[in-house]
Amino acid sequence: MNKMMMSNQSRDSHAAIGESKGIIMSQYDQAADTGSADVTNISVRALQNLIREMYFEKDAERGVDGTFMWLMEEVGELAAALRSGTPEEIRGEFADVIAWLVTIANVVDCDLTVALAEKYGSGCPGCGQFVCTCPDAEKP
Repeated sequence: MNKMMMSNQSRDSHAAIGESKGIIMSQYDQAADTGSADVTNISVRALQNLIREMYFEKDAERGVDGTFMWLMEEVGELAAALRSGTPEEIRGEFADVIAWLVTIANVVDCDLTVALAEKYGSGCPGCGQFVCTCPDAEKP
C-alpha cells in the first residue's frame, strides 16, 4: 500500500475515533445517569477506533510480534475458559481475544470493517453462498 493511501486511511481512522468515542461515551454517560446503557450494539469500526484511542501508542511501541504474543496468550486463556470457565469468564476471554486481534489490525493499519466486507460481504469465500454449502471436509 502506498504512503498516500496509508495516510488517507490513517486520517479517516483518526477522524472516526472522535465519532465512535462520542457514541460510546454518550452510552456510558447514559449508564452513569440512569444506571444502564445499551452498549451491546457496537460496530467493528467503533470498537477498532476505541481500542486505537485507548492503546495505540503502547501497541505501536510493542509492535506486531509482541502484540501477537499477547493475542496467543489470550487464545490460550479462552481455550481454558471454554473447557471449564463460567459464562462470565468465557465472555471476558472472548472480549480479550477480540481486543488483541483488533490491536494487531491497528498496528498494521488494517481497517477490519473493510477486511470483513471484502472477505465475507458477498457470502462464504469458498462457495459464495450466504448459507455455506462447502463440503464438511473443506474449510470453511
